[in-house]
Amino acid sequence: MTAKLSGKDLTLIRGESCLFKGLGFALNPGELLLLEGRNGSGKTSLMRAIAGMLSLEKGEIYWNDIPVNRQRQEFHGALVWLAHRTGLKGDLNLVENLRFEASLRPQGNVDLAAVCDRLAIARLKRLPLRSLSAGQQRRVALARMLLADVPLWLMDEPFTNLDREGRKLVMELTEEHLLKGGMCVMAAHQDIEINVPVVRVGL
Repeated sequence: MTAKLSGKDLTLIRGESCLFKGLGFALNPGELLLLEGRNGSGKTSLMRAIAGMLSLEKGEIYWNDIPVNRQRQEFHGALVWLAHRTGLKGDLNLVENLRFEASLRPQGNVDLAAVCDRLAIARLKRLPLRSLSAGQQRRVALARMLLADVPLWLMDEPFTNLDREGRKLVMELTEEHLLKGGMCVMAAHQDIEINVPVVRVGL
């Protein structure tokens, strides 16, 4: 069976350090790819390489068994990324930011108001993003993921700046996405509990 997303013989060098060599993985719908390792081990770098933001010294990332570098636009249209920085516009409010994002990728048949209620950010809709706390901005970034009609979520330390309730919500949303046939690549320090197949990659 061909994996939906896979990496084969991946090697990445940053400066004088080899972060990983000969690394491989395979991810199918309904599965979580969990990147594990200490700080500086290469989790974020691997995620950036998957997204095409870092060039590998060796190896290839495949989407539907075709190298990503031969279908970059199609692949990017199939993913949404939650990074350390939210990538949101500080001068725009929540609604304006999400409408801007909606112009960049396919959107699902999901009600914005319902998503904001689920994430407890409805009362913040008209405030400029720069006035929100780091945790509130993180929730807006999660709303962006829920509104996107894409199969692949990339989540780099998704629990950053979230309280226990927020961390629990992240796992609930991720599990729901996977149970619908989505996929997720996640880098996380914390132990996670989720009722879906987990593929672990140690770095």
